[in-house]
Amino acid sequence: MKSALIVIAAAAISTASLAAEYTKGEVKKIDLKQNKITIKHQELKNLDMPAMTMVFVVSDEALLGKAKEGQPIEFVAEKINGKLTVTEIK
Repeated sequence: MKSALIVIAAAAISTASLAAEYTKGEVKKIDLKQNKITIKHQELKNLDMPAMTMVFVVSDEALLGKAKEGQPIEFVAEKINGKLTVTEIK
């Protein structure tokens, strides 16, 4: 039974990862104190949001280390607890 739950959980995580849709953008500002990043981004299809420049919180402050102001990035944003949140950066 325990191994069946592990398999189901792994499948759910794998499916969630495949569903993540990266969006292209450019880092405009990084706020390390507030764990926020400002991104000029293309359309966020999963959030039904047009292209614009906006501020996001990050799910993990380590993500901010992957970005520099002026750098093009690809990222995943989701609405978590009512806040637009960057969950992945590559």
